[in-house]
Amino acid sequence: MIERPRILVVAATERELASPDGWLALECGVGPVEAGATTAMAIARHRPTIVLHVGIAGACRRRAFAPATLVIGTAARYCDLGVKTYFAPSTVLAAPALLAAAARLLPAAPQLVIGTSARIGGATDCDVEAMEGFAVLRAAELAGVPAIEIRAISNDIDELDRGRWHFDAAFAAITEATPILVREFIRCAS
Repeated sequence: MIERPRILVVAATERELASPDGWLALECGVGPVEAGATTAMAIARHRPTIVLHVGIAGACRRRAFAPATLVIGTAARYCDLGVKTYFAPSTVLAAPALLAAAARLLPAAPQLVIGTSARIGGATDCDVEAMEGFAVLRAAELAGVPAIEIRAISNDIDELDRGRWHFDAAFAAITEATPILVREFIRCAS
């Protein structure tokens, strides 16, 4: 008998997590340190077969993404590290099978490298930035668990006035997409 895939959905905050329906949900905390440590502990405890990292993100103004645009991360790049890769990796690729499934499910979603930085505006070499992706995907990679990052755009990276960010639309978009993605990943893995 083939065991049903155990999917761990990880987000920084509770507002980014859809109510679990057949999957494990983890609020990993904000920033790469909390995200990496919390995700590694959850992977060791729950032994998921897939990790789906979701949340909101900022994007470069020149991309002109509408609020709540979903972005599929082809890779997560740690932009704060600043050392040669032989000392420590700075990029984790999304699992190819998950990337293909997400692209089929969300054909209009841009597929981009998503930068991870502990500070807003720190992912200067990426068009989309968030604060946890690399840490979550690296924890999964070290555990041998396929992972992917999907984000909903809430703001322009250089917009410092959080009153102009589109939190509600981005939270709604990512929590709507999560169950659909989980069902597709289960179907593909079964």
